[in-house]
Amino acid sequence: MEESEQNPEQPEKPPSEASVGVRMKRQLTLTNGVATIMCIIIGSGIFLSPKGVLRATGSVGLSLIVWTLSGVLSLLGALCYAELGTTIPKSGGDYMYLHEIFGPWVAFVNIWQNFTIVLPCATAVVAITVAQYVLYPFFTPCPAPYLAVRLIAAVSMGLVGFANCYSVRLAARMNNVFTFLKLGALGIIIVFGGIQLARGHTDNLDPANAFDGTTSSVGDAMVSFYSALWAYSGWQSLNAVVEELKNPTRNLPLCLAISVPLVTVVYVLTNIAYFTAMSPAELLASDAVAVTFANRLMGTMSWVIPLAVAVSAFGTLLCSTFANSRNWMVAAREGTLPRILSMIQIDRLTPAPAVILRIVFALLMLIPDDVYKVLNLMGFVSWLSQAATVSGLLWWRYKKPDLPRPIKLNLAIPVLFVLLSLFMVVVSFVSAPVECSIGLSILASAVPVYAVFVHWKNKPVWFMSFEGQNSLFISTCYVTTRLQLILNVVPQDPTVKIK
Repeated sequence: MEESEQNPEQPEKPPSEASVGVRMKRQLTLTNGVATIMCIIIGSGIFLSPKGVLRATGSVGLSLIVWTLSGVLSLLGALCYAELGTTIPKSGGDYMYLHEIFGPWVAFVNIWQNFTIVLPCATAVVAITVAQYVLYPFFTPCPAPYLAVRLIAAVSMGLVGFANCYSVRLAARMNNVFTFLKLGALGIIIVFGGIQLARGHTDNLDPANAFDGTTSSVGDAMVSFYSALWAYSGWQSLNAVVEELKNPTRNLPLCLAISVPLVTVVYVLTNIAYFTAMSPAELLASDAVAVTFANRLMGTMSWVIPLAVAVSAFGTLLCSTFANSRNWMVAAREGTLPRILSMIQIDRLTPAPAVILRIVFALLMLIPDDVYKVLNLMGFVSWLSQAATVSGLLWWRYKKPDLPRPIKLNLAIPVLFVLLSLFMVVVSFVSAPVECSIGLSILASAVPVYAVFVHWKNKPVWFMSFEGQNSLFISTCYVTTRLQLILNVVPQDPTVKIK
């Protein structure tokens, strides 16, 4: 089945909701959308990042301001993606927006880094976090055994892969449950913090001394946003599954407008709670802020918090796999990744090949000991990708001023967000030049790969027999057809409209 030529100058009109066929269906409600965004945002960041923010700001008062402003900045980015998602209502997130605005070359650079290292590594890191906190009550104060951590991480990824392959509706309901559990865990911390405030433990929050020790370095204050914004990352995840969202023109903006402010309020209240139980020096001395908080205030029930962190990380693992596997599916549908990844399971109507490959790649990332070193690389390419995507919004505002836009922001918002993203790229490079240089090398390597495997049309016969379907990484048609039979998957029918 040959790929149709796409015109990067004009986005396709989304299929209307009419008939039934072998294609992803619109099953996600407003509640599912809000839960998906919140479930991805609230991972391990709020349990780990407060230390980094406080270290850079130097004071309680400024750290709380940074947490609040980071939520506002994340909302600005979410609004930009709401305009993009309603103007180009197609799944795929950054990849699809770059493909439509700048063309397939730029889009391939984005999906290449996503496919080769960023998403597999992110999945592995979150799974390792799940395992470490599951094992924490059994081995503390000693570190958990390496093999035990890797085994539990692998089992976690297997469960997530199964849920996402089995049913979109099941995955969405699990997202709802895990979002409720995450908010419940943070609610416990906030309630205990409120009790502390009622008892008069307000010394660290007293306006008279809340700004004692504030850094005089503008650079350090700016760096503090890096830690806080990492805890807010994931707000753009729903854009990757917009073709599965009911009434996306209404629900996508609403989901973003509800979830990001709600997370901001929860994050600020959680940080206030931390400071009711720990002084700034004690918080900086803690390797697990939430665990230290629980040990001080919750007594024999302190084990609840390590379990809550594990549950929170598992929920992020589930939701991110749910959303980001669609990026690979859409890229394959456009002909720049293996054709098998664009196919969906006939009975379950899930993107099983994309989900399975993501889990397999992530399992390989469990092998090295230093997988965490890739985190700086991930932050660098993520901010660079967001800067390019929102720059595309500005470019289309100039090139296509009359294009229908259900949502049209004041230009100051995308300009400010592009500047913020570029600043974060610079911060990433300054803090980890080696990892970011590797990231640039990976991005650069996408150009020759695309040129040979995708852009080069008149290939010799011997090369075509090796490559197969004129799509990246397919060795032969035989491999694709065998995988279709094993997984019971078929290409999505472009003539069938989304139900």
